[in-house]
Amino acid sequence: MSEKTKWGNFFEDFRVGQTIAHATPRTITEGDVALYTALTGSRFALTSADTFAHSLSFPRAPVDNLLAFNIVFGKTVPDISLNAIANLGYAAGRFGHRVYPGDTLTADSTVIGLKENSDGKTGIVYVRSCGVNQRGQIALDYCRWVMVRKRDPASPAPETVVPALHEAVAASDLVIPAGIRVEGYDTTLSGSTDLWDDYRVGERIDHVDGMTIEESEHMMATRLYQNTARVHFNQHAEKSGRFGRRIVYGGYIIGLARALSFNGLANAFSVVAINAGRHVSPAFAGDTVYAWSEIIEQMSLPGRHDLGALRLRTVATKDRNCADFPYRGADGSYDPSVLLDFDYTVLMPKRPGKSPPPE
Repeated sequence: MSEKTKWGNFFEDFRVGQTIAHATPRTITEGDVALYTALTGSRFALTSADTFAHSLSFPRAPVDNLLAFNIVFGKTVPDISLNAIANLGYAAGRFGHRVYPGDTLTADSTVIGLKENSDGKTGIVYVRSCGVNQRGQIALDYCRWVMVRKRDPASPAPETVVPALHEAVAASDLVIPAGIRVEGYDTTLSGSTDLWDDYRVGERIDHVDGMTIEESEHMMATRLYQNTARVHFNQHAEKSGRFGRRIVYGGYIIGLARALSFNGLANAFSVVAINAGRHVSPAFAGDTVYAWSEIIEQMSLPGRHDLGALRLRTVATKDRNCADFPYRGADGSYDPSVLLDFDYTVLMPKRPGKSPPPE
């Protein structure tokens, strides 16, 4: 049998400091943007209308940052997580140069940590992945860690290296789009009159709406990102797996949660950082996704009196609405309905003439 096909990397194939250039550059088109909208229902005005983007001094409507994130993530799967059991978390994610239709993204990943699990059959691989455009400008970079199978359980464990990652991206490290102006921001067109000043730390927002996942939709979304993980596509293989069926790609849940957050956070027009994230439990076709968000921090931006940032925690649930905000028990365990716990930072216009809220 020919050995030209690739089966992906196993835990013992990784080494700290290793850099992997991922295959298949991707030119993002208007068709990709339209399909992303069809699959998530995202309604944020900046990424929906050129005219609204022009009012903020963007040359045209940029690509939704989470579409760019998922495309870059998809590039990494064949090399990093094809043999993964679970994607465990995210940290230190920053969005840089905005991506527009016509831009081409390539990606690479650097291994920044390794830790074999006590069972000797799996290990945790920590990577920093970076997506750049055709001009070599960084569109985004982020860290994630993933549990990967070993090819040979008898192979020796590597030296344990667990990277130190910050809890959140600091306001001074956020990349604010160059030249952005918000004095002409139209809250009628954006869909809400609530601006940065109207939110308070600790406030929780029920996004109300629910969206049921169809089998064809989650597989189409995952193919859109060119994510090759078999657990999302191959029912022939997965019928004898842990769950007996295909699992919905977690990045699709992130996109749905962000789209649902429009109802309550319509003026959070741009995601600028991914601070942390955890896929708590798997989602399957037929599940109905709801979401709620908590304001973790209000952040003033250096040199900007017209624009602020909100650090948010958005929690997505399945088959349970969020009126009572299910989250975690006294022992720290998640409610069984929780799919996603996602900590990220968004930009939002400030109300003209308002002073910062009290600490």
